[in-house]
Amino acid sequence: MTYLHSMTCFTDGIRAIGPARWRGLDGLISVFWDAEGHAGATGYYLSPDPRIVIFFNDVSSHIRMTNRDSSVAEHYRPMKRAIYVPAGVPLWTSFTSFHRFSHLDIHLHKDRMLKYLSPSVGTSVALTALRRPVEIQDAGAIEALASLLVDEVSTPSKHAIYAESLVGSIVTGLLDIGGEPIEQTNARLTQAQMNKLIAVVNARADYRMTVGEMAETVGLSESWFANVFKQTTGKTPLQWQLGKRISLAQSMLTESDLSVAAIAAQLGFSDQAHLTKTFRQVAGETPAAWRRMRQVE
Repeated sequence: MTYLHSMTCFTDGIRAIGPARWRGLDGLISVFWDAEGHAGATGYYLSPDPRIVIFFNDVSSHIRMTNRDSSVAEHYRPMKRAIYVPAGVPLWTSFTSFHRFSHLDIHLHKDRMLKYLSPSVGTSVALTALRRPVEIQDAGAIEALASLLVDEVSTPSKHAIYAESLVGSIVTGLLDIGGEPIEQTNARLTQAQMNKLIAVVNARADYRMTVGEMAETVGLSESWFANVFKQTTGKTPLQWQLGKRISLAQSMLTESDLSVAAIAAQLGFSDQAHLTKTFRQVAGETPAAWRRMRQVE
């Protein structure tokens, strides 16, 4: 599988020490860096593909990370020795002091990761594992495998299948393959992300967007967006959007002379019956009854 990774990356105060060593393999790219960061240095990383980062020295007292709003200090936590970042999950880093470090980045196509996992655990469990972030400090076995991979990245001496098998062992050793539902995290959408999403939804003629379109608006993967959106609002994206459309319908019923059919068409419902059924489920009564009661008031 020919694969070229793409990642949005902004850094300030972090620099590589010498050239990066990298090797492209089947559906993945491994990159080894020696680098340093100054106190106050920052980084932002967002990739449409899953990735693994393994540090070869302890950085926990020097580098902090967060997947939430980078401007809020309490959102940060110490960087761990080995982390797995699911596709579409943003990562901010901040240096508390000067530090030199070495780390291995492994960028993988999702289909390649499924190829590693699905034959043994099944596609459903594999997909769950791919969506679950992992951070570990005691990375002895993972680091040993990573060191062997760095040797093959720096000076290839064996068939590519050897390096690919090392990556497969790192993937299966690092990911949380339990098959249980994704655990809740404390990740939330930022207020800026919510404001942008609301503005884009309001700009649509029918006030409708797919979950994928909503996720793309705020720069997240669909699965990660759906998870953090519910933790932010208490509702799924579609529940939130439907509630917003019903709220607009209520305003139109009380503030205009539009017919229920016209309101249904304007808000993207298939017909008057569709709006009436949905309106009753959300508001507890039909649009006509809602209008009559408000007119009496």
